[in-house]
Amino acid sequence: MSAIDVIAAGHMCLDIFPETTSLPLAALATPGRLFETGPLTISTGGSVSNTGLALHQLGVKVRLMSGVGDDFIGRAIIDVVERYGVGLSEFVTRRVGQPSSYTIVLSPQKVDRIFLHCTGTNATLGADDLDYTVLERVRMFHLGYPALLPHMIDNGGRELETTFRRASMTGVVTSMDMALPDPNAFSGQVDWRAIFRRVLPYVDIFIPSIEEILFCLRRAEYDAWRGTLREHLNGDLLSALADELLAMGSPVVGFKLGELGMYLKTAASLPEQRFKSVMIDRAAWSAVELWQPAFQVEVVGTTGAGDSAFAGFLAALLHAVDPEAALQMACAVGACNVEAPDATSGIRSWDATRERLAGGWPLRPERIPGLLIGKQRKNS
Repeated sequence: MSAIDVIAAGHMCLDIFPETTSLPLAALATPGRLFETGPLTISTGGSVSNTGLALHQLGVKVRLMSGVGDDFIGRAIIDVVERYGVGLSEFVTRRVGQPSSYTIVLSPQKVDRIFLHCTGTNATLGADDLDYTVLERVRMFHLGYPALLPHMIDNGGRELETTFRRASMTGVVTSMDMALPDPNAFSGQVDWRAIFRRVLPYVDIFIPSIEEILFCLRRAEYDAWRGTLREHLNGDLLSALADELLAMGSPVVGFKLGELGMYLKTAASLPEQRFKSVMIDRAAWSAVELWQPAFQVEVVGTTGAGDSAFAGFLAALLHAVDPEAALQMACAVGACNVEAPDATSGIRSWDATRERLAGGWPLRPERIPGLLIGKQRKNS
């Protein structure tokens, strides 16, 4: 067992939530006025924080790897992280003269949230900003939100490819999570199919959300189905999308489906040179197709739900469970997440989550046409 199990890298920021639910949206457009707000809530955000701290809550030995500015917000990010566990921010670097990334989240009365985001140090994060000597003594490397890392996806994803190629050479299991590209920003204009073809040969596990993968690979369907996506989901669509990703090089792929759970599909056989840092049963993880419905919970907030589910999946791999149990754990951790308003306070320990699963946790009633709960057909 290594001293560190997982490095969580990629996008990291500070989320600032002024309490504005009593303010009408139209009032915010009035210049020259003072608006009273409620208490301020501050938490870290982004994949590095959400997935990394969820892994920590699950008992995984994790360290965060990203960059912050040498400013008040950067110090606040480090302070929040270190309150969860001393040393978690050991590999978060401070960049002189650069602003830290932050998001101001406004929730005016009766409308969806409004986000004011500063990319900050995430704008320049590249392959050379990560310490690959650290990866030589860990078991997993997870990078999240390349859509919010402009330098990583510039030039056809050259930096992202370099990052995962160098990481894979250390022998770690590599995984990547997505964020939804902004159709009006740089991330919404790049050729994601070309980037995936370049990067996925070095990514062992890729589990984006269904919305993210449709945006990247089936943009016409994404645009046409906005607001009605659930009506169009079926087993054939998920299987076809997964097959595209498998053909691009990732041997373990899947999709986070929100209230519909999670879908997983793996290659006919896991490459012999991969997954050596975890003690999984390679035969059990080869040529499987699974769907796990979501668990019934009272939803309080959905911030970081997908990141937490990915953390549950990675923790399950470290515990060497079979694919069915891994998918159940992913959905269980995601369900625990949404029982709290923030991204981390709902997460329980590994043992506590297992106990909840063993207690007969009921599933949500929604079903996906063409899919059975658990194992589907074997991959051809």
